[in-house]
Amino acid sequence: MRLIATTMAGLEPVLEEELKQLGATEVEPLKRAVYFEGDLRLLYRANLELRTALRVLKPVHHFRVRNEQQLYRHIYDIDWRQYMGVRDTLAVDAVVNSPHFNHSKYVALKTKDAIVDRFRKEEGRRPNVSLHRPTLRVNVHIFREECTVSLDSSEESLHKRGYRVDALEAPINEVLAAGMILLTGWERDCAFIDPMCGSGTILIEAATFATNRAPQLNREYFGFKKWADYDKSLWESLLADARSRVAGFEHGLYGYDMDFKAMRIARHNALAAGLEGQVQIERQRFERLEPPAEGGLIVMNPPYDERLAKTDIEAFYSMIGDRLKQSFAGYEAWIISSNKQAMKRIGLRPSRKMVLFNGSLECKFQQFQLYSGSRKRKEETHED
Repeated sequence: MRLIATTMAGLEPVLEEELKQLGATEVEPLKRAVYFEGDLRLLYRANLELRTALRVLKPVHHFRVRNEQQLYRHIYDIDWRQYMGVRDTLAVDAVVNSPHFNHSKYVALKTKDAIVDRFRKEEGRRPNVSLHRPTLRVNVHIFREECTVSLDSSEESLHKRGYRVDALEAPINEVLAAGMILLTGWERDCAFIDPMCGSGTILIEAATFATNRAPQLNREYFGFKKWADYDKSLWESLLADARSRVAGFEHGLYGYDMDFKAMRIARHNALAAGLEGQVQIERQRFERLEPPAEGGLIVMNPPYDERLAKTDIEAFYSMIGDRLKQSFAGYEAWIISSNKQAMKRIGLRPSRKMVLFNGSLECKFQQFQLYSGSRKRKEETHED
């Protein structure tokens, strides 16, 4: 099958690598997506095991289109009875980047009209539309004049892992959190620390990765389960195999936050993720935090400045840099933020920089190597 996994901007390389590790062939990165080929087994595993995918789509038709009449006719001409019955329910999503179409919701509406009109002509009645767990979710993607019609095998976005019992305001997306962890290149060979963990998303994604726990292990519903070719025994065997691969992690997974509410929510979410006993979550301000291990990986998502004055946020980021330099020698730290000026106040030279998007905010995700002594002295030691 030809398949497409969608993702967030900047995460295409890690999604490409994830797919290759699952055994996908003809893997090709696109914009916010990765094309690949595989069988039914791979389709199921992609939904179950990919950490940086939002949806797994199965393209079924492709055509050129310049106006709404052409769109309607092409959609109408598809034999939809091979994908659903008149008593089934339908939902349509659309993504549009074209000079000929301005509104994705209108494209979705015209697609829905064409599908139900085809059924009405052939069956004398039409299927109902259901936005909540329809029998078939159709995805329409128009780029310039190229239209791709796909079946959505995931149905709900794969960022919904099922463990978020509660959250603080504007929590980081689970797929973005997982992508950040994979982008660090962490080999799961040292402690992991999130010193500003909020509701725990980054810590939980790190913990599921560290323990080799498939991100959708507890999710019951997928779109492909309502497809005519759904293979229940294959799916159950893949679930059993994924459960058998869950392992312990001995290096330590630590989350801290200064807020009582954040700490309570993070603990509840970690419990819902099946991580009882795997993570340690404590209340502590970062300026007083002592390293919980001799070395490790720090990943943090500090405030960007929405609630703090400019002088306060820059002082806050200066404190982050001071604390890292003073107390976390031997660690590797990664920080994401949309506040470029505040990031400069960290006072450390980043080893790597990359651009990611937290919602609509363009962010820098930067790596800082925290050497004992000067970086120059450390590099000279390596050379010797």
